[in-house]
Amino acid sequence: MKSTLVTFPEGLVAGRSPVVGAVPVGARHGLVVSETPFHPLDHTWPDQPADRGTIGGLPVLDCVTGARSDSGEVFLGEAIPVRRGAEGWEWLVVHVTEAPLPVGEEVDLLVDAEFRAALSAGHTACHLAALALNAALADRWRKEAALDRLGHPDFDQAAIDSSRIVPGGSVDVYRLGKSLRKKGFTAEGLDLDKVVRQVNDLLGAWVAADAPVRLEVPGPGLTARRTWHCSLPDGEASIPCGGTHVSRTGELGRVEVALSLSPEGTSLTMNTTCEPVSIC
Repeated sequence: MKSTLVTFPEGLVAGRSPVVGAVPVGARHGLVVSETPFHPLDHTWPDQPADRGTIGGLPVLDCVTGARSDSGEVFLGEAIPVRRGAEGWEWLVVHVTEAPLPVGEEVDLLVDAEFRAALSAGHTACHLAALALNAALADRWRKEAALDRLGHPDFDQAAIDSSRIVPGGSVDVYRLGKSLRKKGFTAEGLDLDKVVRQVNDLLGAWVAADAPVRLEVPGPGLTARRTWHCSLPDGEASIPCGGTHVSRTGELGRVEVALSLSPEGTSLTMNTTCEPVSIC
């Protein structure tokens, strides 16, 4: 099995390809094809859920990242023992099904387009919300910090603990502990209502601008280092990203965030929602 070629970065939701291998996934079957439109769950940063759909007419129950060593052993998901894209390994999209399909058979692959669209909208909204949050918190840094592409201290990258894309939105959790304070961020006296207003005002302007969104795709391999770009009125934004996205901010309809602090004040949660015009 060679590394799987992927077409989801171009927004494709259908394809046809031969089955080139099968691996056990518990009592289920993990099917590998030469080329797939399916986006699998990433094992290193599992923010965007796996696509749904069918392969050869069989429901795809899960879609995970696999890695095959030079000895032929295949590892799945969190069990992968090497860094993403490690040399000497083949990187696979593994489609999990209840029933097998013959190796060598050419099959149709169909992604649930509505579910993909909802995740794509949620992922774009997530990136925009992170950039808007960076801008709203820019005056709370007392030391120089790494900047995002819009020139604001990158709170999102400095403090992110987890990010989960959901249909039409995302949930992002940020650490507000000692390490962030040492970097120069001041969390004391944080006025969440004011921050929310600032973030949502920016998001409203960016959606209204109908700014173009694109993915920079250096190659068709699963582990190619792709980058999200958005030509906002404030500048050209970019964030490394392996997920899927809408093509313009205007497709999001409306994007809003809500912020909440943990009872101990050691973490900040941002819930982002959008109302994509293509879904509503």
